[in-house]
Amino acid sequence: MANDLSTQHGLTSGLFTLPTTAEAWRALRISDEQVRFYAENGYLPGVRMLDDHQIEALRAELQEFFTPGHDGSELWYEYHTNESGDPNQVLFHALGAWRIKPGFHDLLWNPRFTVAASQLLGGRVRFWHDQLFCKPARHGGVVAWHQDYSYWTRTKPMAHLTCWIGLDDSTVANGAVHYVPGSHRWDLLPITGLAGNMEAIREVLTPAQWEQFINPVAVELKRGECTFHHPLMVHGSFANRTELPRRAGDQRVFGRRAFGQRRADVAWSAARSTRPADDGFLFPFAVRPAGDARLKRRVE
Repeated sequence: MANDLSTQHGLTSGLFTLPTTAEAWRALRISDEQVRFYAENGYLPGVRMLDDHQIEALRAELQEFFTPGHDGSELWYEYHTNESGDPNQVLFHALGAWRIKPGFHDLLWNPRFTVAASQLLGGRVRFWHDQLFCKPARHGGVVAWHQDYSYWTRTKPMAHLTCWIGLDDSTVANGAVHYVPGSHRWDLLPITGLAGNMEAIREVLTPAQWEQFINPVAVELKRGECTFHHPLMVHGSFANRTELPRRAGDQRVFGRRAFGQRRADVAWSAARSTRPADDGFLFPFAVRPAGDARLKRRVE
């Protein structure tokens, strides 16, 4: 049985290193203009997260995940070799990689991520869960339009952040993420499915929302770049019909203390109780409250 890495709250390998000087921490900051762009539009594209060596290491770990029953498979929160169920629309979707492999575990403590996330959240950064979305060549499926927070309403207040990290170049042709700028100001929409009909969301939009929805922005990224987005941002991605895969991983974190509102219905809620989500060992700090001032001094 694989060692459960969720018991380790910090770097476990040499894939990522922490800066050792204030100047090096400051160099990782995103700009004030980028912070303003996120606040205005609900997303922030094109932030470099990984170098080529880190990409290759994560790809190698990911390759093992594609085989059901691999070592450590009992640690997944969710695992779907094809979320859609349609062999012509394959979407590999899994939650919990951080418990299984050191690279995906240490990705949470990648300082490129923690500094930017702390800026966008305004301080503390606490892990919620990770997620993998992979579309194989030629028959990769869709991720239907949705808001992340629609799956997280058991935690309040809403103070979450998603970081989508590409392990391949992401293009319109291979299934890049599309955003509806400004939709983070909308109310929470009903869930209309995750791996199925890209048109289903139209049934729950008002006429004004529809007018805004029909002009989405495709975010094309180089491998190793990420896009951050707000928990109410409406986003989705289309099929991959190219000759190359489109592999990506998400980091989901939250800032202010988030409380579970009802008994959780998924295995990755640590206690299956109404305790605060941040009481569980499965929700470690990437930036601690007590360390917020220290991090702030480092990067300012």
